Parts: sequence; structure tokens; C-alpha cells
Amino acid sequence: METGEALKSNRLKDYLQLMKPSLSIMVVFSSVVSFLLVPRVGELYESPWWRSVLLFIGGMLVTGAANAINQVVEKDTDAKMKRTAKRPVASGRMSVTEGWAFAIVTGAIGVAILGWYFNWLSAGIAAFSLFLYAFIYTPLKKVNAISVFVGAFPGALPCLIGWVAGSGVFAPFDTYTVNGHVESNVGGWVLFAIQFLWQFPHFWAIAWVAHRDYTAAGFKLLPSAEGPTKFTALQTIIYSLLLIPVCALPYYIGLTGTVSLVIVTLMNLFLVFQCIRLYRENDAKAGRRVMFSSYAHLPVVLLALLADKITG
Repeated sequence: METGEALKSNRLKDYLQLMKPSLSIMVVFSSVVSFLLVPRVGELYESPWWRSVLLFIGGMLVTGAANAINQVVEKDTDAKMKRTAKRPVASGRMSVTEGWAFAIVTGAIGVAILGWYFNWLSAGIAAFSLFLYAFIYTPLKKVNAISVFVGAFPGALPCLIGWVAGSGVFAPFDTYTVNGHVESNVGGWVLFAIQFLWQFPHFWAIAWVAHRDYTAAGFKLLPSAEGPTKFTALQTIIYSLLLIPVCALPYYIGLTGTVSLVIVTLMNLFLVFQCIRLYRENDAKAGRRVMFSSYAHLPVVLLALLADKITG
């Protein structure tokens, strides 16, 4: 029989698993980097690095809430797949009611943190992203492969959330003024575009590798109805190629320098190369290479941009 401390420890682990911390950290990381990339953010906020911690906490709570709702809604589906069957709600260790309560509380606190410490515009975008992911993308996965396109929007919105948290404005051609300096807001939308396009080769590679599991659960995630085919591989090539000019935009809008331009271009070419290998080899091993290449691609690109920031 488990002791009270053991029960508390196990429940804490279940709550953490409900939030999908590894996925959430990756998502929130892009939000924090986008915030720090805002021109003159150090003048907008007295302690931008401390604010980054608050942004990380708020983002983790909102993203964790979206992931919790995903697990509640997909509990029966998760129970059918080996890799997800041990999740708290799917396994029966946690009730649906408790899962919903956890999601509502964490989501509300996360949105409140963003609104109170940054601005309510970024908080509103975060709330919209949560809704889009949990209530539109999640059920759509069983209906049509268009779900991947729909899901790419909440997947890329963290970049805009972080940027708007810093700039306070949303529209791409809006400007904001800091100590007499007029700054452009287009950088946030460029970062959004980078993360939006990146998701297609990334997610299709995952769906390729886990195709049997996803199919058994009724998910329709690959662009071809026939499953992992050269058509799917061709789509990964197209989107990875589109990343090359889009990832160069931070340099051309004056946000970052030439060093990051070289680094991101090399990372993009490497991803394209792996997608071409997937097309030629057409197997799960090649799909796994694309998947791991994409995992490396995004953090390297974002960190290179941040390290080479040249404005403000």
C-alpha cells in the first residue's frame, strides 16, 4: 500500500505528464526567444531576462493546459496506442473531471500571468491559441489531414505571443515607439512564418514513423491517403525549401546579422537534404532522420537569431 507521500509524488508526476513537459518546453522556448528578439526590449522592460522567466511560466501553464485538454479529449484514442496508453487519463489513474479541472485552472493562471505582467493582447492570443489547439485541431485529426495545416497555427502562435508580449502591438505593419525610436513589428510575423513552415516536415516525419499507431487510433495526419509515400516525402521537401528564404528574412529586415544568416541557411540545407533522402529511400529510417533533424533545426535557428540580434 502506498504512503501519503508516495501518492502525492505519483499525482505530481501525473500532472506533469498531463502537461507534456518536453513538448511544452520546446513550444515556450520559441516564445521566450521571440520576446528577447523584440527590438529595444531592454528599454521596454527594465529586466527583460526576469520577464522571460515570467513569460516561460505563463507559457508553460497555457501550453500545459492545451496538452491536458488534448489528453482528456483523446483518452480513448490514447488507450489504443502503445506509446500513449500509460498517460494519466487514458490509463484511468486520473478522472476526466480532474483532468478538465487541472486544464482550466492552469490555463486561466497562465493567461492571467501574461496579461498582468505583459499585456492583455498577448494574453488574448495565448487564449485563442489554446482554444484552436484543444477544440479545433484535436478533434479534426480524426476527420481530415487538413488538421496538420490547422494545427500549425497554434503551433506557431507562441512566437507571436512572445513578440507581442514585448512590443505590445499585433499587426505586422504596426510600429511602436521606444525613447523616440520607431520600431517595426514585422519581425514577430517573420518568426511566426518560420515556425509555421517548420512544423510540416517535422510533424509529417513523426506521423511517418508512428503511422501504424496513428492509423490504428483513427488519426488522418499524412497528406496522402495511402500513408507514407513519396508524395508525402515530396511535401516535406517543398516546405523545407520554403524555409530557406523565410529564414533569411530576419537578416533582410535588419533584425539579425550575417553570422546567423549563414547558420540558419546551413541548417535549412541540411533539413532539405534529409527530406530528399526520405523521398529517395521512402522508409521509416529516413523518416526518423527527418524527425531528429527537425528537432535540432528549430532551437539552433532561434538561438542563432538571438545571438546575432543587431537591433535594440
